[in-house]
Amino acid sequence: MLNFGLKGYYNIIEQLLIFAPMSKTVALHTLGCKLNFSETSTMGRMLENDGFIKKDFNEVADVYVINTCSVTENADKECRLLVRRIQKKAPEALVVITGCYAQLKPEEIANIPGVDLVLGAKEKFNLSFHLKEITKSDSTKICSCDIEDVNIFTSSYSLNDRTRTFLKVQDGCDYSCSFCTIPMARGKSRSDSIQNILENVKSISAKGCKEIVLTGINLGDFKTQSIETSHDQTVIEKEEYFFDLIKVLDAVEGIERYRISSIEPNLLTNEIIEFVSNSKKIMPHFHIPLQSGSNKILGLMRRRYKKELYAERVGLIKTMMPHCCIGVDVIVGFPGETDEDFKESFDFLHSLDISYLHVFTYSERPNTTALELKPIVPINIRNERNKILRNLSYQKMQYFTSQHIGETRNVLFESEQSNGMIEGFTDNYIKIVAPFNKDFVNKIIQWKI
Repeated sequence: MLNFGLKGYYNIIEQLLIFAPMSKTVALHTLGCKLNFSETSTMGRMLENDGFIKKDFNEVADVYVINTCSVTENADKECRLLVRRIQKKAPEALVVITGCYAQLKPEEIANIPGVDLVLGAKEKFNLSFHLKEITKSDSTKICSCDIEDVNIFTSSYSLNDRTRTFLKVQDGCDYSCSFCTIPMARGKSRSDSIQNILENVKSISAKGCKEIVLTGINLGDFKTQSIETSHDQTVIEKEEYFFDLIKVLDAVEGIERYRISSIEPNLLTNEIIEFVSNSKKIMPHFHIPLQSGSNKILGLMRRRYKKELYAERVGLIKTMMPHCCIGVDVIVGFPGETDEDFKESFDFLHSLDISYLHVFTYSERPNTTALELKPIVPINIRNERNKILRNLSYQKMQYFTSQHIGETRNVLFESEQSNGMIEGFTDNYIKIVAPFNKDFVNKIIQWKI
């Protein structure tokens, strides 16, 4: 038996501590869309697998990661505000900015005091590698890339709670709407394979999740290839589309609910609507971007449809599923939108059998063709139009809910709220609030509205 003596043991322990890897803590925050939530959650799991310890964003951590959006000016401002808060709370922490804002304006972000690392679209899922290579310093490291180089699809899904998850199945966009920076931030349209999506669905189901929200930048543009071998061993490449995906998912055991997050009206086909109307797993809930109820403004926006097609889509949905919830995206104050154009848009929305609106106030985005359009709508008028449509949205949701009072519908309850209540949503997206009952959590309950 070796005898090192007490001093020898202390020396050995000291050497072990020097060479032992230190687990760093990391806190992540998401700005923007459901797709960003799925990616942030995936980045968090990747970091945990590499030995990082996740902490709440409000806590002190060694590393802070902000996954940004850049659809509106407010997202940019919020990113700056978060960095300032981190500087006050944990001045020695590493601050990493990734996401759409990072891809579009890496130099601008690098000039924000306190930012240490800027990761473009191609590098955000290599986060762990970059964190091992960087230390706190006065200079900011930028790992950006040309958006043309972004051509790989990385699977992502959120697991923030066990009730619902956002599953990314498509990324990027080939459209060129005049107001939008997303193609510049996300690259060309690309999709996951159906086989890989099924593997992710199985993993999500194994964690007890009841509902999956299918997400993408242009979800209806989902397109992938599968390889089949015929009886004579001939290899056949087959293209598969969004309709093929939902047919496959509808037959999978384990997940009880699917929602389609958002789908362009020109890509929402009759066969998709008919399939959803007969499905027990895909919820009767569509979110269909409109952006304007004026064909003149839709043309200036470079949208790929006219309002007549939109009305036709809504009419078919309501014919097949009178109980279906329909959400609508609208932009107000777009350049050239006159009072008459706005009234036309308002009247069109008022006439539609829809359930709610997501109203966006137009904000100028660099490098978009909309910047060349005139006349510019004053900010105060944009804000006033926003208020008018938000009021219409409230009225629409109230009316939609009132149509279903007295009905019994399936409600998936989530988790306890701070006031002792529990929340859930019906299949057709009516929010239900009830006194907390632990037996309701993550359960689908038949509920009389």
